[in-house]
Amino acid sequence: MADGGRGHTGDSTQPSDAVIRPVPRVRTIDGRICEHGPVDEPQNRPTGGTDWSDREAHGTAASAADALAAITQVAHHDVAVVLGTGLAAAADALGPPSSRHPLDTLPGLPRSFVSHQTSEFRSLDLGGRRILVFLGRLHLYEGYSPAQVVHPVRIAAAAGCSTVILTNASGSLRSDVPTGALALIADHLNLTGRSPLSADPSGPRLPTPFVDLVDAWSPRLRRVAHAVDPTLAECVYAQIGGPHFETPAEIRMLRTLGADLVGMSSVLEAIAARQVGAEVLGVSLVTNLAAGMADEAISPGDIIGVGVDRAAEVGRLIGEIILTL
Repeated sequence: MADGGRGHTGDSTQPSDAVIRPVPRVRTIDGRICEHGPVDEPQNRPTGGTDWSDREAHGTAASAADALAAITQVAHHDVAVVLGTGLAAAADALGPPSSRHPLDTLPGLPRSFVSHQTSEFRSLDLGGRRILVFLGRLHLYEGYSPAQVVHPVRIAAAAGCSTVILTNASGSLRSDVPTGALALIADHLNLTGRSPLSADPSGPRLPTPFVDLVDAWSPRLRRVAHAVDPTLAECVYAQIGGPHFETPAEIRMLRTLGADLVGMSSVLEAIAARQVGAEVLGVSLVTNLAAGMADEAISPGDIIGVGVDRAAEVGRLIGEIILTL
């Protein structure tokens, strides 16, 4: 599979155009072996994944959107882009930022602890639209709650974004969607057992948690994407919890359930975006064939490498889609 999202960030001071190379296996400070690289001190890790209530989640997002406007000097953003594993350089293809900042500049947004992703956000202008780009994301497998995982998307919506473009790295269950291919997410399977939505009867009037997900992944935006690149496959994406990859038996199960791609991100974010009425486009980069489909073992380093190699193309595709909206 992929996108542990195929997982995420690193030092917020890392230049966005730096080449991200696979790092050797190292022993972390608490004795664990991490193939993605070192992690931070335990006291900087998320505190138990405690979830926010809906009232707290939407209130924190509104506060963060106010902070975003003050930091970027931009009162309203139009489109949000979330970049997945290895895809930081895609942001450069969208154009020069008017400002860039560490993720944890915004209220409620810690930086991710997976060392192979950048951890920042950018504001830029593209064809007269104001774009908010998140380089990296938070994951359930890092110990964050669903509400924390979707917090960047809620910030974007509160900042005015009516379109959210989610990218990820994925493992393909289809031989006709090979490693290196770009695909559109047409539907999903939420196999995390979690949701970012919950009813909060004690709170103020909030968006309903009973969200219709028939068109969770916007047909209109997929038509726009196909107008830009007619070769894009449409796929059903399954999100699992991770961080471990799947077994061949699990891949056979996922195929029976109708999955074409599998990864560790994006679905919860799409649900949160739909709750507040944003249109969602999912662009997935296939970084490997799923377990049991190839002779080679699934390697985090190889997954990251595919993302790095294809990031500029992902950025160009997203840029053309935005300009066509």
